[in-house]
Amino acid sequence: MILSCNSKEDKLEVEVYETSASGNNLTKLDDFSTIDTQENAIQIKLLPAQKRQTITGFGGSFTESSAYLLNKVSKENREIIIEAYFGESGAKYSLTRTHMNSCDFSISQYSYAPVADDKELKHFTIQDDIDDIIPMIKDAMKVSKDGFKILSSPWTASPWMKDNKEWVGGKLLPEYYDTWALFFSKYISAYKVEGIDIWGFTVENEPLGNGNNWESMHFSPDEMTNFVQNHLGPKLEADGHKAKILGYDQNREHLNEWVDSMYKNEETSKYFDGTAIHWYASTYDYFPEELKYAHNKAPNKYIIQSEACVDSEIPQWQDDAWYWRKEATDWGWDWAPEKDKYLHPKYSPVNRYARDIIGCLNNYVDGWIDWNMVLDTQGGPNWFKNWCVAPVIVDPEKDEIYFTPIYYTLSHFSKFIRPEAKVIGLENSDKELMVTAAENLDGTIAVVVFNEGKINKKINLTLKDKSIEINIKGQAIQTIVIPN
Repeated sequence: MILSCNSKEDKLEVEVYETSASGNNLTKLDDFSTIDTQENAIQIKLLPAQKRQTITGFGGSFTESSAYLLNKVSKENREIIIEAYFGESGAKYSLTRTHMNSCDFSISQYSYAPVADDKELKHFTIQDDIDDIIPMIKDAMKVSKDGFKILSSPWTASPWMKDNKEWVGGKLLPEYYDTWALFFSKYISAYKVEGIDIWGFTVENEPLGNGNNWESMHFSPDEMTNFVQNHLGPKLEADGHKAKILGYDQNREHLNEWVDSMYKNEETSKYFDGTAIHWYASTYDYFPEELKYAHNKAPNKYIIQSEACVDSEIPQWQDDAWYWRKEATDWGWDWAPEKDKYLHPKYSPVNRYARDIIGCLNNYVDGWIDWNMVLDTQGGPNWFKNWCVAPVIVDPEKDEIYFTPIYYTLSHFSKFIRPEAKVIGLENSDKELMVTAAENLDGTIAVVVFNEGKINKKINLTLKDKSIEINIKGQAIQTIVIPN
């Protein structure tokens, strides 16, 4: 007997969730096959036998700025935001980041090692985190059913440990290498006392510097490798800490030279568990060749996107359409060298997130972390006045919250692609439609499709001997969930 394509026997059962410029915000679609389109169906064939990287998680960052703002809003709104990020009804964030010592998104500059020449760190204290970052993390832990990993990053050592004695720039003096390694060990122990486990560290946020603007400390690739190989790795091991160590932690265009140093041989790579990267090198290029190079250099190591945000912009309040228009810029629009200007055009914030995460997943990245979870209507607070956009914007004076389209875009990944999922292979007949897919441990498959253009498109999605037609609007992102 020949079955028709509409028969129950060969129809793929799915749930479809959509966020779109036309108004959907992670909306479950009851009817996903009737929008008008003149396009021929795009063929997307899932290949679950082709297993790729294992997912570590998705999420955002616990910054002092975000935690400070949560202390300013009502208890009700604080709980709404925490649930939206970590609860079962929300984005279910599984991988997060926080800063050690202060950063630009702190209220002021501070260090856990404030006393000069305290080589044994007898005066080490995380007191600066007690009123804001730690309560925010604990609140998230209370509502997170599956829990989440925390990656901690220093922007700089205490100025007294550096050659320039400043918060900004300079290098760690070799005489303090062991002290700085001890700092990491004491931090993980202090957080453990608070009931918080630290999953991993990056060695240094942006070791190439940030234009000498806010907290920073410089390493060359070989200097960082030496510090990890001979100081940080052995110290954490000696003290019984199992935290992961990720190297680099800056933009992807320089990734090759860093992994060449980190993974030069067995001795240099011993304590490195992976590499952390940022996206600020470009507003639309996710550097697939560099990502593949890093993967091929060390196939069993992590590649985690540890920071991303719409920078150099003041958030637009309750204007969803702005997040879909190519009106935002980044730092490079004004400040990039002329030869790099083409990497920094005006862009749509939603497009940037959707393109980058899909591009990363299709090129061996296993974790993706956004920057601030919450900012105010100015894009702060930020002691340097380095304004940026967050997925959730609050007006603490009016006690109002705005969930931007960026929040829903991130949720398309974090909610449906869970830790330990495997990215799987697929065939896609449309080069303009971005698609990625992952199979979760429970056997469900999540397919994320991004239609950046304005033309509606029709998809014919096939898994083994079953298929289904799904239409996606122009300027839309969909997560298609296939049950086990």
